[in-house]
Amino acid sequence: METAEKVKKSVPRYPPDTTDRRLDLAARAAWLSYEKHRTQDQIAKEMQVSRQVVQRLMALAHRSGLIEFRLNHVLKDCIELAEALRDRYGLRYCDVAPNESETIEDMATVGSLGARYLETILPPNESFTLGVGNGRTMRELSRRLDRRELPNCRCVSLMGNLTRDGKANNHDVVTWVAEALGAQCYPRPMPIITNTAEECRVLQAQPGYLSISGLIAEAGVLIMGMGFFGARCSLLEDGFITEAEARQAIAAGAVGEMLGFAIDQDGQFVDAEYHDRLTSYRQEPNQERPVVIVASGLQRAAAIIAACNGRLVNGLITDENTARILLDEERSKKGNR
Repeated sequence: METAEKVKKSVPRYPPDTTDRRLDLAARAAWLSYEKHRTQDQIAKEMQVSRQVVQRLMALAHRSGLIEFRLNHVLKDCIELAEALRDRYGLRYCDVAPNESETIEDMATVGSLGARYLETILPPNESFTLGVGNGRTMRELSRRLDRRELPNCRCVSLMGNLTRDGKANNHDVVTWVAEALGAQCYPRPMPIITNTAEECRVLQAQPGYLSISGLIAEAGVLIMGMGFFGARCSLLEDGFITEAEARQAIAAGAVGEMLGFAIDQDGQFVDAEYHDRLTSYRQEPNQERPVVIVASGLQRAAAIIAACNGRLVNGLITDENTARILLDEERSKKGNR
């Protein structure tokens, strides 16, 4: 097929009295193609011209603005929002789920979209390692995975699942994801935050911890939720940090939390007092492999923007209301500079 440049050069310039006729022919060819779904060969036969002439007429229709592209689909707005987010934050992957206009937070819908993402990217027979974070949206994701049998898949936890006093939390996602996928499970059975830095170092020196760290290093995809800092943040509500530790992190500039690590508005790790007692995997920026967050809601908007700005993630799964908030907040920040 001729390129647009070649087509442009090959279309001769016509005297003014024949230009309208060429546009009429171009409009008819375009109408037959888009409205009647005719092939170029069928159009050529119907218009009694060659296939090459049809190609030139279609090119003329495009150049002259006779054809406008319009996508009539329930996901049209979501697709446009996803592309806007990809362009704004340089994301490798972005998907946006539809939801009702008054919905402020939609973990269930975003969790479902995250489940579909995993079902699409996980190979059915090949060996594959998946790094899995915790959180409420990730819990929703695990509940919505279709049952499969992927014995060659290894699901590895990116963070612990216990409080300092040994209490298990209800967001231990890796076990549920592995069970749904029929995959091997590698949990991290230790406190997310230990009582002392020395205790953390002892745990990190154990063979099990080192084995999990090695698996994470070779993981093909990392997927996780996104936390925020505030009065009702998950780290505080679930008993992983104290009110004093939360206040100290906020005073240091924390707006979000990624696998327990506090980050500022630029996606930089802040000097949080509890960090040297945190047993989680620490995400580094600008990774080549997919690092995807599934997150929803106004409270998490600043955290999501921070993670994207800091290049800590290169993939985002969210809902359309959150997507609009992310784009509006970023425009507001630019306007205030």
